[in-house]
Amino acid sequence: MHTLLLWDIDATLIVSGGAGERALVTALQRHAGLTGNLEGVELAGRTDPLIARHFLAKYGQPSTPADVARFLTHYLAALPGELPHPQARVLPGVRELLADLATRPGIAQGLLTGNSRRGAELKLTHHGLWHHFPFGAFSDDSETRNDLGPHALRRAQAHHGVPFAPDRVYVIGDTPHDIACGQAIGARTIGVATGHFTTANLAAHGATHVFADFSDAKAFLRAIQ
Repeated sequence: MHTLLLWDIDATLIVSGGAGERALVTALQRHAGLTGNLEGVELAGRTDPLIARHFLAKYGQPSTPADVARFLTHYLAALPGELPHPQARVLPGVRELLADLATRPGIAQGLLTGNSRRGAELKLTHHGLWHHFPFGAFSDDSETRNDLGPHALRRAQAHHGVPFAPDRVYVIGDTPHDIACGQAIGARTIGVATGHFTTANLAAHGATHVFADFSDAKAFLRAIQ
């Protein structure tokens, strides 16, 4: 193993048709008996605990670590019922690309995501992708996204028994937060414009490579080789 790919989930691998947003609103009702909306709460590229804390604060609710943990328990309970949705899908080229990469002995794949491990498992299992990722870093590790990289590197080394040089690590995502997270560990970065940011936006934030989507597997392979 010499190349490590660390993948974001939402708007990078899949779109969930708003499942997470609906589960958050349901969690607020179960947690505090309030009907709310997510207007003004930044979601893209943020970790689940940070989203929860800002969402609770918006409605004047306590947001101690215990409050956030209880809120996220409600969120994870609501999420499975929201995942079946006509607009939920694996993004272009992703399923084929992950399958191709899995056959290449020089490449390891893991997750680096703002989802909790359980949230990541629910989403990716629903879309048949969870088996590609034997390790990762999740929001259980830290509320701060830029803290997650070292956890992913440690687990990658433990799983494969080899270290990965920073210049052979690629952090892949759809937001500037993903790019910054990769830069924080000295990794290379791949931005994909399948979320709210264009290729120009992602390039301006310093992404090593940018793609409109992952439908061209050969171009992706050229970038990481």
